[in-house]
Amino acid sequence: MEFQLIEFIEPSSFIPKRIDSMTENSTTFYEPIEKEDIYFLEFPKNDVLEDKSLKRKRIAGLSIGLALGNIQQSKIKIYFEDNTSKKVVETTIWDISNDQVILKKDVAIPINRIYYSQ
Repeated sequence: MEFQLIEFIEPSSFIPKRIDSMTENSTTFYEPIEKEDIYFLEFPKNDVLEDKSLKRKRIAGLSIGLALGNIQQSKIKIYFEDNTSKKVVETTIWDISNDQVILKKDVAIPINRIYYSQ
């Protein structure tokens, strides 16, 4: 049996230093939301990220969150935006499809509306 060495990447390296057109000195407020309330939100179709590198980091961070949830039942914070404001939820990721992050109780967040997770 062969083993392949996989490089571990620190999850904190996936947090972008800048989002959108923020300046270095500005901060963005993310409204805390309960997982159950996400079901009632509306999400626009456009992606909140334009940079391809940030999009790759978003997927990598969500994949790490999925693995941590499955192995350690760890919760992560997901920073996203619906049609009204930026929000954050602390939850366990159950699954990831091509276009959604699946949480408990059939709650889903479109991947293109997520900024990052930690």
